[in-house]
Amino acid sequence: MCSIIGYKGQLNVASVLVDSLKRMEYRGYDSVGIATINNGKILVKKDVGKVADVNKSLDLGRMPGHTGIGHTRWATHGGVTYKNAHPHYGCTDRIAIVHNGIIENYKELREELIFLGHTFISDTDSEVIAHLLERYYSGQKNIKKTVIETCRRLKGTYAFVAAFEDGTICGSRYDEPLIIGSVNNGYFISSDVLGFLEYTDKAIFLDNRDVVIVDSETCHIFDLEGNTVNRAITKVAWELAAIDKGKYAHHTLKEIHEQPNIVQKAGTQNLEKIEEFCNIIMNSKALFLVGSGTSYHSALIAKHILSKFAKIRAEAIISSEFQYTFDDIDNTSAIIAISQSGETADVLQSVKAAKKMGARILSIVNNPTSSLARISDSSLSIDCGPEIGVAATKSFTAQLSLIYTIVDRLCNGCLDFEANKAFLVGALRQVLDTEIQIHSIAEGLRDARDIYIIGRS
Repeated sequence: MCSIIGYKGQLNVASVLVDSLKRMEYRGYDSVGIATINNGKILVKKDVGKVADVNKSLDLGRMPGHTGIGHTRWATHGGVTYKNAHPHYGCTDRIAIVHNGIIENYKELREELIFLGHTFISDTDSEVIAHLLERYYSGQKNIKKTVIETCRRLKGTYAFVAAFEDGTICGSRYDEPLIIGSVNNGYFISSDVLGFLEYTDKAIFLDNRDVVIVDSETCHIFDLEGNTVNRAITKVAWELAAIDKGKYAHHTLKEIHEQPNIVQKAGTQNLEKIEEFCNIIMNSKALFLVGSGTSYHSALIAKHILSKFAKIRAEAIISSEFQYTFDDIDNTSAIIAISQSGETADVLQSVKAAKKMGARILSIVNNPTSSLARISDSSLSIDCGPEIGVAATKSFTAQLSLIYTIVDRLCNGCLDFEANKAFLVGALRQVLDTEIQIHSIAEGLRDARDIYIIGRS
């Protein structure tokens, strides 16, 4: 997972990009790079390391220009090296790109482009995008046709933003998020609303295979047939204060300490939405829970308490194996998809397949404007704010709190969850009050070669 950002407007682009990348660094932090356009030339600075360190060593924030792109990387293809850091050029310095995702046919494209005379510098799959753009642009000088033809050649998942030497920035997506931020006299193109939330709360969520072009401070969106498409502007609501570490040394520690308040406000969202969610569950003949990683463990717990308290049978399936369940899904089925980001690729693919079979789609997300929320028949937000730490902490607690709220509604209050929340909040705070003892125990364990944890339910 990587973070990508583009900006064209009237602000000093380099400092804007550096600040944006710092806010999105949770998406990847093994290398960072920025490309800016100044006087018709593209300037690139990049290196291995975190945003603050690379910014300090290369003085990224002082690069000139009002248009540019930026990237933080979490390596997939190719090692953590300078040459593999983004942005990438083609054979010339007329186009630069940043990319998030996996290009599955990059080897075939790379061989084809080498045969045509292109020279590759990096070991990444992303670099083929820069060379494809360069190939098509050199023959026609038409950015719209160039991007469309390039996207038609790509197989896999991608979101990319490209900067052209004339000051145009453009991007496209397929199964990876890409969002436009609309500001006065300018636009952002970002993989996450956190990239532009300091500057605007007006977001435009691109659909799969949309192409966006920002030139002369005007934004155009097309499909791959070249037709103009309209996408609604959505107001996003996360508070920037939730991104700061505050008094804590690390984001993860801060997010652990936020859990009591998260439990306290669980289920306080729109009661009509919770009722709608529950009605779809009760009117389905087959119920499936799908998630990945930590969200899959939330699904496993949900399966247990649905059965025990609401007397509803459900199957919990890890999203990577959901395809083997397709024969059991029809228009009497309901799917509860759980994803903190609402952008988990396996979960989205599972949901889209189930939707084609007529299943009703329910989702539990942290981002109510995410791809998963937008394709759901009913979606509930855990509303715990951005989770910057890589390890799931408060989002897991928030998922379980909302799941218990739902099950309590389904069993007509048999859990008395609302009344028990005070006890849960107190118990969490009691655990957090033992932080000094926990730290001492951790110090004693950190050099152990093997740790055995034994317990019983």
